[in-house]
Amino acid sequence: MPKQTEIRIAGLGGQGIVLAGQILGRAAIYDGKYAVQTGSYGAEARGSGAKSEVIVSNENIGFPLVRKCDILVVMSQTALQKNLKDLKEDGILIIDEDIVKETLGVKAKVFMVAATRTAEAQLRSKMYANAVILGALTKVTGIVSQGAVERAIVDSVSREAQEKNINAFRLGLDLIKQ
Repeated sequence: MPKQTEIRIAGLGGQGIVLAGQILGRAAIYDGKYAVQTGSYGAEARGSGAKSEVIVSNENIGFPLVRKCDILVVMSQTALQKNLKDLKEDGILIIDEDIVKETLGVKAKVFMVAATRTAEAQLRSKMYANAVILGALTKVTGIVSQGAVERAIVDSVSREAQEKNINAFRLGLDLIKQ
């Protein structure tokens, strides 16, 4: 039986949700795994709901959509409310604690991450919160390697944005104490 991990990253348009999923999927491939990534956002894009789904497996992936999340990352309160029902009871929930205040009696293993606050304080822009939370996800789950994510960032963002995104990713790694 293949070891397959289903991941959903959800938040608002403009937070880099789809980009975070693309980077994660690319990193999995760089690590020699199979991956499929899909993303969607509301018609208004910025400010409406957005989600990115990534399936990572050691074998070919038969169905490209997430049915039940092993890992759910949320960067807005509405994303938590809308997606929590799809998280497995023994799953992992990673929350941007600066935006999501109410955790709704979650039964999963919860990690609160100061993604937006860290991005604003350290990099002077909340637009790097997606890379911060990607660092936390990488540290918590080990689903992909640090090197693969950094390579995927370089291959996914403009040259001007590479250094700040890698710094944001590394800040996210450091936010998780293990």
